[in-house]
Amino acid sequence: MDIREWALLIFTILGQLATGALVVLMVVRAFAARKAGADQVNRLTDVPLYFVVPIMLLALVASLFHLGSPLNIVRAVPNIGSSWLSREVVIAVVFVIVAALYTVMQWRRIGSESVRTVVGWIAALLGLFQTYAMSQVYMIRTQPSWNSFATPVTFMTTSLILGLLLVAAVLVATRAAGNAEQADLLRSTLRGISLSAIVLVGVEFVVLPVYAVYLSTQGTAALESLSVMIGPFGGILVLRLILVFLGAGVLGFYMYETASAAGKEKTLATIAYAAFVLVLIGETMGRYIFYAARVRIGL
Repeated sequence: MDIREWALLIFTILGQLATGALVVLMVVRAFAARKAGADQVNRLTDVPLYFVVPIMLLALVASLFHLGSPLNIVRAVPNIGSSWLSREVVIAVVFVIVAALYTVMQWRRIGSESVRTVVGWIAALLGLFQTYAMSQVYMIRTQPSWNSFATPVTFMTTSLILGLLLVAAVLVATRAAGNAEQADLLRSTLRGISLSAIVLVGVEFVVLPVYAVYLSTQGTAALESLSVMIGPFGGILVLRLILVFLGAGVLGFYMYETASAAGKEKTLATIAYAAFVLVLIGETMGRYIFYAARVRIGL
């Protein structure tokens, strides 16, 4: 891959990570609010929130290596009605602005809890639309390995699974000591995160074989892409699946078990950190294959 494709890899992975983290945080806040007051919920979720905007800004910086100039972001605006690439660029900028607004509102406690929640959900929905727009950019007829149901499904799955595990890792890193209510809230949140991660890795393992069968029926170029995936990139593909399975599946299960009882904070932290790192590496490898194994139809 050339530097432009590496830039796209970093942009899509980090952009989806930022979206997933914010969506997960908003869901966590909604469920935690049923068990605890606003102060406890804010105490639990504020620090992970502070990671969203810096990650998205890094994604945008990476995108400049593909776009070539910040001015190209401005030039994308007139084509927003007809181009998914323009929509992707514009919505990414809008997303980071609204996410930054929500972060500042939470940090300084500006506005009521309800108003902040509305702004947070708007930012999260913008992030989800950003991830969808990213996937639509690659729905190109001349790129059969991209132009399939698997692209939007895997982009969204990557976003959510990375967001879940990042939030888990930050939560255990910033856990409040000596606060029984906060500790109980943390453990219940981690159990929910663990179950969600296990479900999502299951989705990934269902989509992959279906996608392989689909490619085998879509003509010479699609079949050639499949051959590249399981041939030259077969080892990377297998390693990617192992890492994701270990991180989200096996460690997700152990995270759930460990979070079910108090007094295992150090073990819980180790599991959460390892799960996030393994899945991040695995998803990055998967995105590398996505770009490197494509075969174009025609010129």
